Amino acid sequence: MSKVKIIGSSLPNIPWQERPEGGVGPVWRYSENPIIKRNPLPGVARIFNSAVIPYKGEFIGVFRAEQTNGVPHLYMGYSKDGVNWTYEPEKIPFVNEAGEPFMPRYAYDPRLIEIEGTYYIIWCTDFYGAALGMAKTKDFKKFVRIDNPFLPFNRNGVLFPRRINGNFVLLSRPSDSGHTPFGDIFVSESPDLTYWGKHRHVMARGSEWWQSLKIGGGSAPIETSEGWLVIYHGVTGTCNGYVYSMGACILDIDNPSIVKYRANRFILTPEEWYEERGFVANVVFPCAALTDADTGRIAIYYGAADSYVGMAFTTVDELVEFVKANDGATDDDRSIGII
Repeated sequence: MSKVKIIGSSLPNIPWQERPEGGVGPVWRYSENPIIKRNPLPGVARIFNSAVIPYKGEFIGVFRAEQTNGVPHLYMGYSKDGVNWTYEPEKIPFVNEAGEPFMPRYAYDPRLIEIEGTYYIIWCTDFYGAALGMAKTKDFKKFVRIDNPFLPFNRNGVLFPRRINGNFVLLSRPSDSGHTPFGDIFVSESPDLTYWGKHRHVMARGSEWWQSLKIGGGSAPIETSEGWLVIYHGVTGTCNGYVYSMGACILDIDNPSIVKYRANRFILTPEEWYEERGFVANVVFPCAALTDADTGRIAIYYGAADSYVGMAFTTVDELVEFVKANDGATDDDRSIGII
């Protein structure tokens, strides 16, 4: 039984593989990675940086699909086990509130979360520059777009899985029109998903090499008895380009602008061929995590080298213990983020 409790639902069919003998670190890879390979369906060259959620005893995915014309869009997929997928052949058909077609020019890096019986997709879209797009569905058949929550430029929007103090809460990473020579995580609140405010700084890029350039939200925060467990990505610059790694922190349960603990070591970094070699080399980019409250198991989905989808595993006990044992949170991290 877990010492740290996941506040959530049971997921007895969570994808799972035990830690391999001699495994190092709090997170271990699925031995059959990558679970999604190149050219997964006609017209799509690569799927990566994608979101997965349990649905009616099985699993649904919203996938970043790089089409063979080079334009990224979102596609849906289905799986009985969370590992083997079948896909809809066409892009997700977004509509406006009147039911009229309302497709984004492009869409990438989706996150997917259920709040109060509605499923929300949030992604990076074109709104006269890179910005956050959002849509909702109750049945994965009709997808209604919601007004973009923020002005450009912004990326890595991640909704919390429940309201906090009555409001929807969103992590984001303000950026610029390029590839972001800065990058800190902020948190914002909304009573209705239309009007956003109470913006607070959560944490800055770190002094450690693996997160020294920028950071950004990953999977939806996991509610635990220790606080919100957040899996995020950190980026460093090298003489041969960027390197994306996976990190973890714990935020205050009632005021998530406050960082309680923040690991100064990565939990996963590119080491396998499918992470080091691809369309964009050296990328580990988390976008989703499944959890089972009964066992404390966590299954993480991550994009690998902008070419594949990989899966990794941990437990809430191991990950929380790692974060606390390697805590490097600064005084600024632990503040409420309003200066």
